[in-house]
Amino acid sequence: MVDGGVGPEADLRTAAAKRRPGPGALRAPLPRRAKPAAPPAPVEYPESDGRPMSESTRHWDVTVDATLPLKERYRNRADVFVGSDLMMYYERDLPQIYVSPDVFVAFGVPREPARDIWKTWEEGKLADFVVEVTSKSTQDRDETTKRELYQRLGVREYWQFDPTGDYLDPILKGQRLDADGIYAALCLKTGADGVLYGVSEVLGLHVCVYGERLRYRNPNTGEYLPTADDHRRLAEAARAEAEAARDEAEALRQQLAGR
Repeated sequence: MVDGGVGPEADLRTAAAKRRPGPGALRAPLPRRAKPAAPPAPVEYPESDGRPMSESTRHWDVTVDATLPLKERYRNRADVFVGSDLMMYYERDLPQIYVSPDVFVAFGVPREPARDIWKTWEEGKLADFVVEVTSKSTQDRDETTKRELYQRLGVREYWQFDPTGDYLDPILKGQRLDADGIYAALCLKTGADGVLYGVSEVLGLHVCVYGERLRYRNPNTGEYLPTADDHRRLAEAARAEAEAARDEAEALRQQLAGR
């Protein structure tokens, strides 16, 4: 007969019971899980720097004349964007670094949708053609900072126009990237009509000094691209012609009615 002693399994249960803490015993705290890092705040790119778009109404008129004809010329091209005074950012996550050309044209970029700002890393480029309406107050930026930037970012042609003759002589200046990616000055010519002009290979147009305005001329036809003033005059002439035709028709109707 075997004595009712404690076997091996009973010994294990007894030892476990001794190790189990009683009701009032303190338990070691569980390690805290680290909170997930908050996602970085999205970078905001302002639509304006708060500065006036042009330093005078004269400079504004020049900018308009240098922009709208190009918009009209390429209005049926879905792969050409023409802009003016747009905040153009070229360093990702650095909204304090930007440039705002007075006039620019970018080929191979969708015309739509309309942009409030320009992110070069999304568009694929800054521009192919740039015009700066320059003056003494912007000379340093236009001659050095912007020139170096446009050259570095591959803007194929960089034009400057000084409508008041503050420092440029002649008042038009054009530069084009050479094979080494360095700006080379473009030769200007004076036509038989006395108009000073340079040739833009990027646009396929003549860039002309037209009094105190900058205008574009088709080298094949010799005609200038119409400005907003030209369109307004044409509209007024068409309206006057239509009114004259209505008056003539009414006079004829009354004449026939009186017979």
